[in-house]
Amino acid sequence: MVILIKAILQRSYNLSSQILRAVDSIALNISEGSVEQTIPEFKRFLNYSIRSIAEVVTCLHKAKRRNYITQEQFDYLYAKSFELMNRTLAFKTQLK
Repeated sequence: MVILIKAILQRSYNLSSQILRAVDSIALNISEGSVEQTIPEFKRFLNYSIRSIAEVVTCLHKAKRRNYITQEQFDYLYAKSFELMNRTLAFKTQLK
């Protein structure tokens, strides 16, 4: 991921910066929501994380359309993002 961000950074600081902020937001929201929160509150933070994953995917689409990354790189990162989103959604539905 870092190598790809560097490749995008060489072409677009704004897009690479946005991807990094969104990626950080995924983990930070899960962390923040998991500490001494009620289940509904934790679910709210998981929703923020899911939205950040969607933001990363949108940035990947932009990077691909602008030829900042290859189709192979896009496919790999899209699959990883899709998997993370599905796991996060599944985890959220398991919370009672």
